[in-house]
Amino acid sequence: MSGNELQYIKMAFESNWIAPLGPNVNAFEKAIAEKTGTKGAVAVSSGTAAIHLALLLLGVTEGDTVFCSTLTFVASANPILYQGASPVFIDSDPESWNMSPKALERALRVSAFEGKLPKAVIVVDLYGQSARMNEIVYLCKEYGVPIIEDAAESLGSLYKGKASGTFGDYGIYSFNGNKIITTSGGGMLISNDTEALEKARYLATQAKDPAPHYQHSVAGFNYRMSNLLAGVGRSQLKVLDNRVRLRRNVFNMYFQALSDLPGVKFMKELEGTQSNRWLTTLTIDDRKAGMTAKQILDALNKQNIEARPVWKPLHLQPLFKRAKYFMHDEGGSVSDKLFETGICLPSGSSLTEVEQHRVIRCIRNIFDSTIRKRVEMKLQEYEV
Repeated sequence: MSGNELQYIKMAFESNWIAPLGPNVNAFEKAIAEKTGTKGAVAVSSGTAAIHLALLLLGVTEGDTVFCSTLTFVASANPILYQGASPVFIDSDPESWNMSPKALERALRVSAFEGKLPKAVIVVDLYGQSARMNEIVYLCKEYGVPIIEDAAESLGSLYKGKASGTFGDYGIYSFNGNKIITTSGGGMLISNDTEALEKARYLATQAKDPAPHYQHSVAGFNYRMSNLLAGVGRSQLKVLDNRVRLRRNVFNMYFQALSDLPGVKFMKELEGTQSNRWLTTLTIDDRKAGMTAKQILDALNKQNIEARPVWKPLHLQPLFKRAKYFMHDEGGSVSDKLFETGICLPSGSSLTEVEQHRVIRCIRNIFDSTIRKRVEMKLQEYEV
């Protein structure tokens, strides 16, 4: 927490606005729109709800297909299932780790040939890194397919000087407890289409018709953010820039301390972009490192250091075992390789230098131990 959240929560209590509407909600929406340079925003209960509303606004329904990044959390794709549509997963670009324009182009070409273009493309900005949005926007415009930019992890990131999440027809942010700013649980739908956003508000508030009594013409959802949580969000947004600075400092320290290790390769920052470095991620080439990513994760966890693998690609999930998947190229699945070799390091904004040095020391000790063992084995072979 930033330390000022209680001020806004107190305002909500004193005014008795504790429902899923109120002054904090309105102010939080306005502040997000101003921060991202969009015409409007709708505060909702989660990033997942924001994606679902975006799909509804685009008319996605049963029998439709929606293209989606495969290397992401399941929340990016679950709303596709809510609508009875079918996801088609797109592989990662090896540099950005996000949706591959090459794979997307091939998927669009095949779907156009089959006479069934997707109703939408959900592009995820993974771990704070923007996708190659220029190429992706160009392809989607060429085929007339709208974009939903899932920027759940990348609030505060910039692509070519423009806010992450603002390149599609709709953008979404998440304020879950693990995000760079939080409302404990919540999300935001943004767009330059203010008329569509009004429809989103209507659908998110149980689709109550403008009548003196409770009247409903279409099915709605209980998706609006509470005025209490929006107060937390208002305070958190004020420290976003500082949080980005802190996360980038965390990344820089890891990079400086570990990039010389054999087989270690950090997630790149695309030219002309600035990632919020929500998580510091790297890959391990076991042939050079002499150990796998899993072995490093196990060793860290034994030291009570929580590190994790990167997201398991959605096309590998049992839930989506029948879904189509388009790879980056014939060289194999990039996202599969990232899952096998990727590691997410502790990266919180409140991570102290002492704590980070402990993580670094532990990783270097793991490598030193492995190198010693390899040298000892070589010496034994020599003696024999």
